[in-house]
Amino acid sequence: MSSDKHYETAPQDKISLLHKIIYGLGAFVNNMLAAAMGGMVVVLNLGLGMNPALVGLVSALPRLTDAITDPLMGYISDHTKSKWGRRRPYIFFGAIGAGVLFALLWQLPRGQDETFYFWFFLAGSIIFLLGHTMFATPWVALGYELTPDYHERTRLMAVQNSMGYVAYLIAPWFVWFMNLDSFDDIVHGAGWLAFIIAIFTICVGILPALLLKERFVIPPSQPLPTDTVDTTGNTVGAAIGGFFKGFATTLKFKPFLFLCAATFLVFNGFQLVASFQIYVIIYYVFAGDQSIGAEYFGWAGTMMAGTTFLVIYFVSWLSTKIGKKRAFYWATAVSMIGYSLKWFFYHPDYPWLVLVPAPFMAFGLGALFTLMGSMIADVCDMDELNTYERREGMYGSIFWWVVKLGMAAALAGGGFLLNYTGFDVELGGAQSEQTIYLMRIFDAFIPTVCSGIAIWMVYLFPITEEKAHEIRLELEKRRGKGVSEDKAEGEAEYA
Repeated sequence: MSSDKHYETAPQDKISLLHKIIYGLGAFVNNMLAAAMGGMVVVLNLGLGMNPALVGLVSALPRLTDAITDPLMGYISDHTKSKWGRRRPYIFFGAIGAGVLFALLWQLPRGQDETFYFWFFLAGSIIFLLGHTMFATPWVALGYELTPDYHERTRLMAVQNSMGYVAYLIAPWFVWFMNLDSFDDIVHGAGWLAFIIAIFTICVGILPALLLKERFVIPPSQPLPTDTVDTTGNTVGAAIGGFFKGFATTLKFKPFLFLCAATFLVFNGFQLVASFQIYVIIYYVFAGDQSIGAEYFGWAGTMMAGTTFLVIYFVSWLSTKIGKKRAFYWATAVSMIGYSLKWFFYHPDYPWLVLVPAPFMAFGLGALFTLMGSMIADVCDMDELNTYERREGMYGSIFWWVVKLGMAAALAGGGFLLNYTGFDVELGGAQSEQTIYLMRIFDAFIPTVCSGIAIWMVYLFPITEEKAHEIRLELEKRRGKGVSEDKAEGEAEYA
């Protein structure tokens, strides 16, 4: 079977640019909250004096609850039947809840000890993540079902990914904002920043729920084969059985696991040393000057995020020419060059060189979530062909839980790695040579190695464009639809 066979997107399978942008607003909100949680957590160390290992731990532990809440929310969303759809009610109320809870989380009380701050932030983070899950899981699932076309899915993910990266244009400046002279200190600045982010989350996060329509208002009904057990009943037992059956089926599906592994490696290889980058810039390039170091860190992050916009659309175009898998190979390889360049270009004699690796590194994350979202939509189709069920919510929730679990492990591991280097905030710019050396090694080469392994994982992924087309034909034949039909009465609608 050739992986080079190409199919043009039919007009009825295309999503208007306006609808793509509206869906992309959800990515903006989702990434803003994630970036804020990762970027603002330095307040616990720099503002309140908490041990870096404890900061990493308190960032990681709340993600363990997502192992239950994310798939549960995915299952609930997949099986909801309402006149407003399966996804939209949760997106609406989840955006409101996430915004309010985020603002409350960062109103940190003064004059407490390290233990108090640990438990306060741990409990607050768990509660906040419940609201975030209610918003994010149905929003992700909605994107997987908006079009059945192999390439239009990539174009949709390109738009939402580029809009999501607007958040990363802003996030590198959070530390700078919290240190403004208009605030008493960084803790005071964090409280105001959280309030601004919360208002934005509520006002923008509800828009996909208000302005998009779902393609599948209810799960598509299909005749089950005689040897299939129906777990879609209305009893509590059937619901519990259906949840665990769907959870197990998802976790055993190898094509999906290959994508999870690749994402885990690329994204969390980067996240593991994300905190190292600012420490290397501040304490190696600028000898402990937090103000100028934070400014250059902001410029480097902004350059990387800005370059990512170009990368996203380039990779989206490239994938239609050489396939999603090959596009991933090339983009990830370029990012590996960028990570390696940090060893040579982060230098105290030439501080402006910290900007050089950023455009190369942008290829990794820019390609990752553009292609992975599209490929998971293909996985949902293959799963439906095998199981007679649609599980966008379950697949999306487990995929993003893997991302968040990896992020939690990365945040925790980053704190312990920072301790391992011997870093001591009290020393300022007088860190030991061994400390600086280890920080630089970890910063440059951990994500390089992880990205190389990720390329192998995607190589094992079996769904090509031809295979995806065959799966679509079989599914539409089973549902009683022609390839050219995009709507089925009582079942599918998109506008």
